[in-house]
Amino acid sequence: MRHCQKSSHASCYLQQYHPSMLRHHACHPSAAAAAAEDPLQRVVRLASGSAIVIFSVSTCCMCHALKRLFCGMGVSPTVFELDQDPRGKDIERALMLLLGGGSAVPVVFIGGKLVGAMDRVMASHINGTLVPLLKEAGALWL
Repeated sequence: MRHCQKSSHASCYLQQYHPSMLRHHACHPSAAAAAAEDPLQRVVRLASGSAIVIFSVSTCCMCHALKRLFCGMGVSPTVFELDQDPRGKDIERALMLLLGGGSAVPVVFIGGKLVGAMDRVMASHINGTLVPLLKEAGALWL
């Protein structure tokens, strides 16, 4: 995993995308310790740690293309290579839940918010909404 930028944005994805899971953990005091290891909780923590976070697999050509897109724009995302993480498969399943199914990588968070997979990021890039998101997150200054 590579960390390039830090951000003060810290939003709760579980509350935004999976309120029922958050309530489950909040209702069971013994589940508080288990929540720290929950893959969705880990996604929340990792995704809120930088202005741009990409969950990737090092051998995935789509992941590579997305990383090159951001680097070509002059931004330095934090990249988590799931195939190099012992709990990467669990994180990948959590990302699939957030996305509502389909392929789990690459997945991009900007400014503490889920942007989505490759198709959503490219659509944002093409329609001109990606740059304002990057500026708002503090990842792009021009």
